[in-house]
Amino acid sequence: MEELPLVNFHFRVDWGGTRIGFTEVTGLDMEYEVLEYRHGASLEFSTQKLPGLRKFRNIVLKRGMHKNDNDFFKWFDDFRQSKERRDITISLLNEEHEPTVVWKVRNTWPVSIKYSGLHATKTEVFIERMELTHEGIQVENGSDSE
Repeated sequence: MEELPLVNFHFRVDWGGTRIGFTEVTGLDMEYEVLEYRHGASLEFSTQKLPGLRKFRNIVLKRGMHKNDNDFFKWFDDFRQSKERRDITISLLNEEHEPTVVWKVRNTWPVSIKYSGLHATKTEVFIERMELTHEGIQVENGSDSE
């Protein structure tokens, strides 16, 4: 029987704060910087391309704001003094709520926090958004690790 692709709507984020579900996670992107090199004695009229440093985008976490839960803001506000970095884990879950793919993000810290706008004529969930910078991602997908 052929396996179906994974779905993206069932996930969990362990970030060291309150255990409230997130509505969206973005920024799980990685790439290599491309270095172009050509030595002076080369007969080719083009450069060689070499892998440089690995680069990572910032992680963005979004969630509905709850009464008496100020953990996002507290971490952001206290960071200047505490310099508290956290390892976070983002898990894509299966039907049994077990992790199938896990992203382990090292040494994260908040670089921005934003809140959705206030509108007197709309009835929407109030969203808080935190952007985290970090020092790398490890991906675990079944028995394969990257």
